[in-house]
Amino acid sequence: METLIIGYGNTIRRDDGAGPAVAEMMANQSLPGVQSRWVHQLTPDLAAEIATVDCVFFVDAILWTSDVSPKVQIQSLEPYHRDNSLGHHCDPRSLLALSGLLYDRIPHAYWVLIPAVDFEFGETFSEVTQMAIPIAVDKITYLCNYQSQLP
Repeated sequence: METLIIGYGNTIRRDDGAGPAVAEMMANQSLPGVQSRWVHQLTPDLAAEIATVDCVFFVDAILWTSDVSPKVQIQSLEPYHRDNSLGHHCDPRSLLALSGLLYDRIPHAYWVLIPAVDFEFGETFSEVTQMAIPIAVDKITYLCNYQSQLP
């Protein structure tokens, strides 16, 4: 089973760099069949790579407010295409839809959302995000191992 982890966000906007940090940590684990990459933003060209795997994890920071859980969230994703103009960036669901449209292939997909509170300029994480990053890595690792056991 081939798995792709895409961490995205701006690494010089403090907590917004959580997605790339998780993807880099996952790459350092060297799990069999798991590839990691980190990007500044999701772009349509990623659909080609997404179409080559069985499972994809999109990892991003989410602003922690009173209506957002302070925990790492993992959501199953289905393709969704909002309109006909993708522009230069997309969201995970539109990338899945594009993968299906262009390559007739939509992998299992998950959205990993890491709580974040500070998006100011800087390269360090807030305490909330710093604590959440290893939890996200552990959860993704568990799911990667579990997915590989499925038929």
